[in-house]
Amino acid sequence: MSRSSSVIVVHGGAFDIPREERDAHRDGCHEAMEAGWTVLAAGGSALDAVEGALRLMEDSGIFGAGRGSSLNEDGTVELDAGIMDGTDLAVGSVAAVQGVPHPVTLARRVLESEFAVVVGHGAARFAERTGVERCDSAELISDRERRRWEERRSQPDPDWAVTMFGARGGGDTVGAVALDFRGNVAAATSTGGAPFKPSGRVGDSPLIGAGLYADNATGAVSTTGHGERIIPVVLAKTAADMMSALHPQAAVERALATLGRVDGLGGLIAVDRHGRVGVAWNTPTMAFALRSSDEASGRVERSGPA
Repeated sequence: MSRSSSVIVVHGGAFDIPREERDAHRDGCHEAMEAGWTVLAAGGSALDAVEGALRLMEDSGIFGAGRGSSLNEDGTVELDAGIMDGTDLAVGSVAAVQGVPHPVTLARRVLESEFAVVVGHGAARFAERTGVERCDSAELISDRERRRWEERRSQPDPDWAVTMFGARGGGDTVGAVALDFRGNVAAATSTGGAPFKPSGRVGDSPLIGAGLYADNATGAVSTTGHGERIIPVVLAKTAADMMSALHPQAAVERALATLGRVDGLGGLIAVDRHGRVGVAWNTPTMAFALRSSDEASGRVERSGPA
């Protein structure tokens, strides 16, 4: 691909997506991809493209991020997000934040500050100080997730992780990677975490190297799945490093295989500095969409292991 090429890839989670939700997941990914593509086509940056794509997904109510997030054990929504600029390796992450409908934008404000990670009540205060949109935490609770929480509460299981990740295989965390016409890459990931998670629990999504990574020298990666398994194999950085010698598809497949060491389930998307794309998952399904200036727009949602 030439230096003037642009690419956007988004994912809406890797898990056993219920059949009745697959159209919504596929279409939601396509709409987010188009939002990111609009930014790139207008000459915008990869960083703006991934933020724009995820803002739409956080607002949609379809995915496990923003307004579609699962509730924790206390019946509240706690959000995590991370964003990274491959140009200068600038990073920003927030975790366990409440009352912020667009945590990816809050993570962007952290990236633009002297800090790298802000969490909990401090993250909400940081949102106020930097002019990031706030809302009442209750506004982020959807009827769908409230019903699921009530059902889960009536059938308590001491091992929430087995219940969540064992049964469904992952989760509908959202993520995006992009390459802009200047040759810069960026990555972002956003999530509400697993249903009925312990209050304060943080998975891989906001962790640089685990849930996302971006470096102009290699490429950009966003992951999804069981965070407690993704973190120890540093999945995003592992895939990014492999792209220095491998095509992104080979890199994500090899990186995904490292989850076997920890009995992990999930998926990842990637774009390298040449604009080549990789997508892989080891769960029953994964929702994603991609587009490049050398390729027609695509909506893809498949069943079966990668």
